[in-house]
This record gives sequence, structure tokens and C-alpha cells, in this order.
Amino acid sequence: METLTLSTNDGIALLTLNRPDVLNSINTQLIADMREAVAAVSTDPAARVLLITGAGRGFCAGADLAAQGQRQEGMTIGQGVAHGMTVGFNPMMRELYELQKPIVAAVNGVAAGGGVGLALAADIVIAAKSANFIQVFGPKLGLIPDLGCTWHLPRLVGRARALGLAMTGDKLPAETAAEWGLIWKCVDDAALMDEARGLAAKLAKGPTGTFGQIRKAIDSAGNNDYAAQLDYERDVQGMLGDHPNFAAGVKAFLTKKEPEFTA
Repeated sequence: METLTLSTNDGIALLTLNRPDVLNSINTQLIADMREAVAAVSTDPAARVLLITGAGRGFCAGADLAAQGQRQEGMTIGQGVAHGMTVGFNPMMRELYELQKPIVAAVNGVAAGGGVGLALAADIVIAAKSANFIQVFGPKLGLIPDLGCTWHLPRLVGRARALGLAMTGDKLPAETAAEWGLIWKCVDDAALMDEARGLAAKLAKGPTGTFGQIRKAIDSAGNNDYAAQLDYERDVQGMLGDHPNFAAGVKAFLTKKEPEFTA
């Protein structure tokens, strides 16, 4: 893969965006590499958790506006933008969301535009104190936020803050992002990868398939009323109750031992 590196050790699949000269901005090759990497992680039993970070001084600056993109002959610019989302960006984000393994993002610098959406696709986000999150779409480009930003932002920080971030394009420092609940934790720059790896190692020992179901359950609550969510919980519990992990967990609890999960 040309634009990222992927290595797996001790249950942790470390995916590093590797276009540091352009702040790891997203072009068509990075999309293809990301989709290939996520597919590999999804089928690799040794990879129990995915940890995403960026090489160099930034996490991801969003779409590479200098790249040629996937605009086809006869398309307007807008049609080309929408086409690129249809065949590239959106499938990449859906495949990340559908990964039935926990995802951790270690944001090591600027996350701008679609880079914010990429970071927020993770289940748990840890950021270095020097990192910041910037919604450049509206004030700089005349576009709405994408890569899932309009879905994540109001759910995580509320409508007022989501609109403020999207309309002003102001930098949101990592410490404030943690205070607002946009991310899980802000740590010293030097401690970022140790913190992220420690968290990923903890998740890797858990029932990783269940973590994927937890993601979906939490997100479905925004679209269900209380009664419907209770029914959702019942249906998923019925499915998970038949998995060997549940029996292993109950046995470990009763014997006061640490559970050993298989998936």
C-alpha cells in the first residue's frame, strides 16, 4: 500500500496514514489503500483492534484538493465531487463503521475537514494536546461537512456547538474537544502513542465482536424511542447470549477470574 502502513502485533493492527508531506490528506490512492487495509483487518484473526494514526506532524488534513480526483468526462465539478463520494469516500467510511472490531484513533496533530470525520469514525479517540479539530468545509470551501461529520458532531457536542464549529471554521483545541465530549481523552504529546496502545491492548483482550455490537446499539438509540431501543437490546442480547463469550464471561465472574474471550 502506497499511502499507509499496516502492521499487527499483540492483537493490535496499527494503521498509519503515510502522506506526511501533505498532512496525510486523502486522495484516491489513500482511499483504495484504506479500504484494502480495513478488509485485511476484518478477516485477520490476529488483528483484534484497529489503531489509526498519522505520520508526521498531522493526523489528516481531509481531502487532497490538489489531487485529480475521479471526475469523469462530461461531469460538472459538483457532479465530480458527488461521484467521488459515491465511489470512494463514502464506501471507505461505511466499511470502517461496519468493522466488527473496536477502532481507536490517536490524533497526533491537525485533523481538518474530512480528517475530523475519519477520526470520529473511531469508537474511542485520544488526541495529543497539540492537536486540533477544524471544520474547514463551509467557511473555506462553501461546502457542508462530510465524511460523517454532520452525523457525529451534533450527537457528540450538541447542535449549537456543531453549528458553531461548522460555520466559523475555528480551531477546536484537543483539550476543549475532550471537555466537550467530542473525544475520549487529551494527553501530553509524548504520551499519545503509549496511551493509545495501552487502550488498544485492553480492548484487544475483550470480546471484540461485542464491541462492534455496542457501537451499533449506542448509535441506534438516536433513531429509536425508548420502547424500540429496549426491543433492540433484547434482540441483540439474545444473539450474543448464544455466543461462547457469554458463557466464558459468566464462568470467569463466578470463579473470580479474568475471562478469556475468543472473538
